[in-house]
Amino acid sequence: MFGKLTFRRMTPEDADAVAELELKCFAMPWSRADFLRENKNELAEYVIGELDKKIVAYAGAWVSFDQAEVMHIAVEPSLRGQGIGTILFGELIKAVKKRGATSITLEVRPSNIAAIKLYENFGLKSVGRRKNYYLDNGEDALIMWNTKI
Repeated sequence: MFGKLTFRRMTPEDADAVAELELKCFAMPWSRADFLRENKNELAEYVIGELDKKIVAYAGAWVSFDQAEVMHIAVEPSLRGQGIGTILFGELIKAVKKRGATSITLEVRPSNIAAIKLYENFGLKSVGRRKNYYLDNGEDALIMWNTKI
């Protein structure tokens, strides 16, 4: 198990640590500048997960009207499989609901079975595919929705 895990809203001061974690987690990572822009984006809602005051997870979505579109969800690779992603995604859903979202959508690689199971546990269902969505390898993306969060 892990130490004290806390969650809070992302701030501009988090950009370096979030970009560093992004680099560990994704084939096509966003940059520090991208996360600084997200902090200024009125549609963006990002949740940071800290373990003993170190950023180990983050999730973000854009909220427009009653819909949230998940942009990121990442957990430090060495801490995966311990439930942090489940807690984090739950915290993101709470945050977007406070902003008026009643539905949530995202794209996910069909090969990312762990993520798909996580999203299904929150009621998201696959409703289609985006062909050749991922530029790094041409993999399709599953489109997942939950219209009643």
